[in-house]
Amino acid sequence: MRREELQRFAALATRHDLWVVSDEVYADLTFEHQHVSIGSFDGMAERTLTLGSLSKSHAMAGWRVGWVIGPKTLIEHMGRLALCMLYGLPGFIQQGALSAFEHKARIVDDMRDLYRRRRDVVFERLSRVSGLRCLLPDAGMFMMVDVSGTGLSTTDFTWRLFESQGVSLLDAEAFGPTAQGFVRLGFVVDEAQLADACGRIERFLSTL
Repeated sequence: MRREELQRFAALATRHDLWVVSDEVYADLTFEHQHVSIGSFDGMAERTLTLGSLSKSHAMAGWRVGWVIGPKTLIEHMGRLALCMLYGLPGFIQQGALSAFEHKARIVDDMRDLYRRRRDVVFERLSRVSGLRCLLPDAGMFMMVDVSGTGLSTTDFTWRLFESQGVSLLDAEAFGPTAQGFVRLGFVVDEAQLADACGRIERFLSTL
C-alpha cells in the first residue's frame, strides 16, 4: 500500500484507539515502489502488530519461520501462546533462518529480480489474451487473473484447464468475496515454463 493510503489508516486507528495488524511478508519483494511500514508512523508503534516471514522472501514456506513486532506486553502474551501451540522450531530451521538474515541483502535482491522477471513474462503473455484481465502485482510471487470474461466459474476454469492442458492454477475465491471471479497464478517455476503455461492457457481459451 502507498504511504498516503497507510496514513489514512493510521489516522483512523489513532482517532478510534484501534489496533492495526500489518501483514508485511512481501516487504522485501516490492517491485516499483518502496515498502512502507505503518508501524513506523508517529504514534503507531504502540498500536501496531507487524507480521514478517521468510516464507516469501527466501522461499522457506514449508519451514514456517516468521515473527511479530509489537508492544512488549502484548508480545510477551503472544510468546506464551506460541510456546503452547508450537513449542519452538527445530534447531536446523533456526540455523537456516539465521543464515537467511546474515545474507539477507544478497538473497532478497536476487529473489526480487527473479520474481519481477517472471511477473513481466506472465503479464506480457496473458494480458493480451481475450477473456482474461490480469492485475499487475506490486510485490510477491503471485498474480491474480480475472477469468469472469470467459463465462466459466473459477472452479470450472481451473479444473478444465488442468484436465485439458496440465496447468494448475488456484481458485482464488477461497480468499473471500473480493477475489470472486479470480484465479491465482504463482511465479514458482522458471520463465520458460511460465511462458509455456501461458501458451497452454491461451490454447485452452481458444477451445471455449
